[in-house]
Amino acid sequence: MAASSDNYREQAERCEAEAATADLTLVRERNLRSAAAWHALANRQFKSEQARAVKEQLADAVRAQCLG
Repeated sequence: MAASSDNYREQAERCEAEAATADLTLVRERNLRSAAAWHALANRQFKSEQARAVKEQLADAVRAQCLG
């Protein structure tokens, strides 16, 4: 499965849910740190996805201009 921002966000939500039900403070803190890391990855991936979409739109516009 390819990495996507949605996959990273789902993982962050799982970590947050585990943190909410954790009895031990260290486990809760670990899960919250993990969730923060997954959210950072999701944000970075989302920006990459957006940039890729813009690049593809520009390439399509150039192709259309050259062929039309």
